[in-house]
Amino acid sequence: MQSRGISEDQARAEVEKRSQKISSDDVEKVLSKKGELDRKSQEGPLSRFITELKLMFAMIQDYWNGAYREVPWMTVAAVVAALVYVVNPIDLIPDFIPGIGLIDDATVVAACLKLVQTDFDAYKRWKDAG
Repeated sequence: MQSRGISEDQARAEVEKRSQKISSDDVEKVLSKKGELDRKSQEGPLSRFITELKLMFAMIQDYWNGAYREVPWMTVAAVVAALVYVVNPIDLIPDFIPGIGLIDDATVVAACLKLVQTDFDAYKRWKDAG
């Protein structure tokens, strides 16, 4: 997936770089931004990931409260890094730029999903079975 401002390789590198620095404060920040994530997931290029964004948030929430621990920390960190990226209005392409401001956010989400595909699919199965 190539967007006008960020390539899939750049997005993957951004997720990997940011996931190395994720802390418990970042997890709590993401969990406190549910409303903002819900709002942004309904806009422009992020709307195609609405289901995945909700599930990403749920996975972090279930991990954080101890309900689901069958996921490696690096997967949690990658998902948190992607969600922090989405809620941050000033990133590689600032969100306020009309028409392209959320394209990089969508590319980062897509790259993250590819990066954590196996663990994310396992979480979906667990969630569906629950």
